[in-house]
Amino acid sequence: MQDERTPREKLTFAPIGTIHSPFTDVAGMPIQPNGARGTRGILEIFEAYEEGLRDLEDFSRIILIYSFHLCQSCKLTVKPFLGTTPRGVFATRAPCRPNPIGFSIVRLVELKGTTIVVEDVDILDGTPLLDIKPYVPAFDSYPGASAGWLEHTAHGAETFRSDKRFR
Repeated sequence: MQDERTPREKLTFAPIGTIHSPFTDVAGMPIQPNGARGTRGILEIFEAYEEGLRDLEDFSRIILIYSFHLCQSCKLTVKPFLGTTPRGVFATRAPCRPNPIGFSIVRLVELKGTTIVVEDVDILDGTPLLDIKPYVPAFDSYPGASAGWLEHTAHGAETFRSDKRFR
């Protein structure tokens, strides 16, 4: 796929920290946080961003935005984990996409200095953390929202494990 953006239109992000988890290989990892319930991880935030963590401990869940740093290709049509029909990448949560950015909603267990302990981690160890946002149910939950083609298969994310198809 040809990237038609000019260099001025390209964006550069710098990580604010690193995500640590028990998952050292993409094969066998959970594909969504609901398949990683109780799995602990550690966020190591770079000291330059410590001030930005103020008041975060008051939230029970946080949204992690991170880089799918091991994806080496981009496909606009993919065969998703929870289906056999090829789908447009924007209708999936596949990691290899035009901008390989992921997000997970995790449970905040403890915040001490620049170390954050979290649970429900479905992220590869060593993943660059780009941002943290508080999860606010009044803003982020939409009961009754349609889940498109995933309507009848999303429950499978609790037990389905990743393979290396998106590397």
